Amino acid sequence: MPDRTPSLFVEDVTKSFGPIPALRGVSFAAAPGEVLAVLGPNGAGKTTVVNILSTLLRPDSGWAVVAGHDVVADAAGVRRSIMLTGQYAALDDALTGFENLVLFARLLGLPRRAARARARELIAEFDLDDAADRAVGRYSGGMRRRIDIACGLVVPPQVVFLDEPTTGLDPRSRQRVWDLVSGFKARGITTLLTTQYLEEADHLADRIVVVDRGVVVADDTAARLKDRVGGSVCEVVPVRPRDVPEIADVVGIFAPAGTVEIGTDRVSIPALDGAGTLARVAAAIDARHLRIADIALRRPSLDEVFLALTGTGSAPLEVAA
Repeated sequence: MPDRTPSLFVEDVTKSFGPIPALRGVSFAAAPGEVLAVLGPNGAGKTTVVNILSTLLRPDSGWAVVAGHDVVADAAGVRRSIMLTGQYAALDDALTGFENLVLFARLLGLPRRAARARARELIAEFDLDDAADRAVGRYSGGMRRRIDIACGLVVPPQVVFLDEPTTGLDPRSRQRVWDLVSGFKARGITTLLTTQYLEEADHLADRIVVVDRGVVVADDTAARLKDRVGGSVCEVVPVRPRDVPEIADVVGIFAPAGTVEIGTDRVSIPALDGAGTLARVAAAIDARHLRIADIALRRPSLDEVFLALTGTGSAPLEVAA
């Protein structure tokens, strides 16, 4: 049987900076191999959570356990079990990629020969052979992020913390980081990810924790969070915008009273029967010989979920292009 003891367990954790509360009773857990995304507006407490779990900060109260180690009582045990990649790569720009890896390996206690062997393994695994002997100060942003993550994997961790790891990266470099996270999951490594990109959380996370003003306001899968905001809608876009009123008349018979949304170039109704609603709407439109440019089922986006959960006082997260 797989081990389902939580790799991360956080219960009623609080933290204040002077009179300002950063965390006000945060609780969540993550299982081995799970990818957990922590989302929230700027200043919501995401990085504070990561800093407490990685022993960079002490909680004021509450309980937090990482890979079986209490973050206060056994901070050294936590540090031996984790990898932390922050928003800025912790590298020596004057050293090459290979030399940075050897340095980290030696600091973690590997003998010289083993350190060099492990560095070569990671250079190959992270597809950095061509840049291995180049000073890190000359690396691109995506290469710096990859070598930074590689340094954290010199000794395989049980839990990985990625604090906004793809901020500022181009789409190809972002995809490489996504592939790395998928690799962690396949190896049973738990990943806690904070991100400014909703698409990233939707794509990678098994579960999403939304933090707002230091409080957990939601903890669920992306699919169930979207269901909380609203079900699927059937959206019809006619070829000729002037057909919108007639389209609305046709599809209105499949929607509860008052639920037809009419835009300048499209009509939307709740898809109470999912694909069944879509099929009936398409057949009715075809029977009226109306030409449509598009017809589709659309679920609420994670943007809409975020705005609904964090309220009108919060700015939306960025969405990756």
